[in-house]
Amino acid sequence: MDKIREPAVAGTFYPANPLKLQSMLHAYLSESDTGGPLPKAMILPHAGYIYSGPVAASGYARLQQAADRINQVILLGPAHRVAFKGLAAPDADGFKTPLGTIPLDTEAISDILVLPQVHINNEAHREEHSLEVHLPFLQVTLDHFSLVPLVVGDASPDEVCEIIGHFWNNPGTLVIISSDLSHFHDYETAVQLDKMTSHAIENLALEKIGYDQACGRNPVNGLLLYARQHGLTAHTVDLRNSGDTAGPRNQVVGYGAYVITE
Repeated sequence: MDKIREPAVAGTFYPANPLKLQSMLHAYLSESDTGGPLPKAMILPHAGYIYSGPVAASGYARLQQAADRINQVILLGPAHRVAFKGLAAPDADGFKTPLGTIPLDTEAISDILVLPQVHINNEAHREEHSLEVHLPFLQVTLDHFSLVPLVVGDASPDEVCEIIGHFWNNPGTLVIISSDLSHFHDYETAVQLDKMTSHAIENLALEKIGYDQACGRNPVNGLLLYARQHGLTAHTVDLRNSGDTAGPRNQVVGYGAYVITE
């Protein structure tokens, strides 16, 4: 029998009703620019949709031009619930959302389990939202794809970079890094901090990004290291915070959308 990871944050971070969920996603995507080169990788936020959904959509809209050309998604996000070293892969056949079940690329997952930093850790995935919130966006923007979901714990840029490099040259592969930016500053402070972080991302300056600037610092820095080693470019597509979308401005969380192209 197939082993399926059930959704943990449907009904809280995003609607559990499939029709409401699709309607929300399509509304966000319709407000976003679909132009620009097709990304090979993106850094996108993972908060509740009313807060970060419009920013995430600004990245996902870029995929609609080539929905049939992407058949594998490598999704890396930070651990919020469980502390561990390395990267956690799931022992599962699919990840379920209200829009259906996404098949995992179990062969690809088996291939990277030979690397010392990758381990099976279902507990790290069970309640983790940093990966799950991206799945409905992927379901409405892509045609048919398989998923390699990895929760990143205490891992170095080199360890994450090695994983990204393992998949990068597959022509139909897209890499998604899940990360929010600064947390719980006042609006003006957050704007300045997030501008600095965006500047660092655009310059592939991973040394200048700390945990207080991006909760997904570990996977972000692994991607930036790979990009720097291979002459890739990073561009900011959107930069806002919860004070711009749906929250008050006394304590905000920052969200950025970035595309990495060859």
